[in-house]
Amino acid sequence: MKTAILIGDGMGDYPEAAAGNRTPLQAARIPNMRKLAAAGTLHMLKTVPDSLPPGSDVANLGLLGYDAEDNYTGRAPIEAAGAHIPLANNDIAVRCNLVTINDEVMCDYSAGHITTEEARQLIEAVDQELGGDGLKFHPGVSYRHILVWKNGPASLRTVPPHDIPDLNVAGHLPAGEGEEKMRELMAASRKIFENHPVNLKRIAEGKNPATQIWLWGQGEALQLKKYQELYGLTGGMITAVDLLRGLGVLAGLEVVEVEGATGFVDTNYQGKVEAALDILKNHDFVYVHVEAPDECGHLGDLDLKIHAIEAFDEKVVGPVWQELEARGEPFRLAVTMDHRTPVSLKAHSREPVPLSEVIGPVGEVVEEAAFDEFVNGGVATVTSHELIQRFLSERA
Repeated sequence: MKTAILIGDGMGDYPEAAAGNRTPLQAARIPNMRKLAAAGTLHMLKTVPDSLPPGSDVANLGLLGYDAEDNYTGRAPIEAAGAHIPLANNDIAVRCNLVTINDEVMCDYSAGHITTEEARQLIEAVDQELGGDGLKFHPGVSYRHILVWKNGPASLRTVPPHDIPDLNVAGHLPAGEGEEKMRELMAASRKIFENHPVNLKRIAEGKNPATQIWLWGQGEALQLKKYQELYGLTGGMITAVDLLRGLGVLAGLEVVEVEGATGFVDTNYQGKVEAALDILKNHDFVYVHVEAPDECGHLGDLDLKIHAIEAFDEKVVGPVWQELEARGEPFRLAVTMDHRTPVSLKAHSREPVPLSEVIGPVGEVVEEAAFDEFVNGGVATVTSHELIQRFLSERA
């Protein structure tokens, strides 16, 4: 049996008055997800353990079948693996965002979704000025980058910038052993960026500049048991972001680079679907991750989030399901999300999320059923890692 898991990152939400007191999932036109719900089985998942923050790192670990409480060391080490950045035993990886802070308020965790090429120039400037002496800044995708810090601090408290939208940053700076150096690096980047040509051009174009770096998500290298060892299967990861690439690498999955995959609503949906279906020709498993709904939630943009959910349904869920049916081979198709990213919060939340699974082929499906945050009264019926472990163990 082939297994495909499709993730609409952050699709879950709260009811919004502007959507008729419906959640974006309820308000969106998602016939494919609703037909899957009618044809298959619905679950309500607990994707985030009580002891850990509701991040995409923790939640996707669970959706890949790993117990995050037993494995998680931090977000940045996962992203370092996805970017093929090696970590020595005494290295600490730190996530490095490009952000827009005005009057000490976090205005934009992504510096206006800065382009990868613009970001590369800024990170290279930071590395030239602040790198060395055990510090190395590695450019990544858009606003997401990595600092590798030899003998760096692993235990201090840091805050993701997307968790503090429109808030004064003073109470959310790194705290604990090593805070002085981390704060110093963040402050020093302001002067480097202030008159950088990239920012001057962005300002002239009416775009948010990257005013500084924001450091968070630090941790030591992470090791995971490979899918081949755990389940005797092979598979692939389709994603636009280093975090999920890293989880794929660590799980021993083939990570496919899709041209035009951006992590936003302009991503190459067709390319991701084609890559996923190619994986399933030769492998047992594929995990397809679409970042756009999460980004729209962080922006607090209800209409754009609904659009992103509809695009996921139309351009990912529908085509994957249709092709699996056409091939006529046994398959399990699951559709879910890693966490909620309510537009009212502009941040993640830890409430349960729905998952729909169908074992096919099932033929033509006409009926639709609800697929939203109120499955089973909104109460979790199973943890994500336990359910996925069952899926992968029952694939024969």
